[in-house]
Amino acid sequence: MAENETKKVSWFKKTGQGIVKLFKEVKVELKKVIWPNRTQLINNTGTVLLFCFIIGCIIWVSDLAFLQLSKIVFTK
Repeated sequence: MAENETKKVSWFKKTGQGIVKLFKEVKVELKKVIWPNRTQLINNTGTVLLFCFIIGCIIWVSDLAFLQLSKIVFTK
């Protein structure tokens, strides 16, 4: 029974060491990231919001068209 308990402890220790290693590697990788400056960030955010709005409008118009089409097909 003592062997099982030591195996459990070693499993927890191994898992804990793996988590610590993961966060150390994440920290190293985040130092390599080239962060955008303020103007790039604002431009990129505006671009994403614009495209989300355009795609939303396309979906909305398509939904209205299919709604009208389904009314025509199913009412006759």
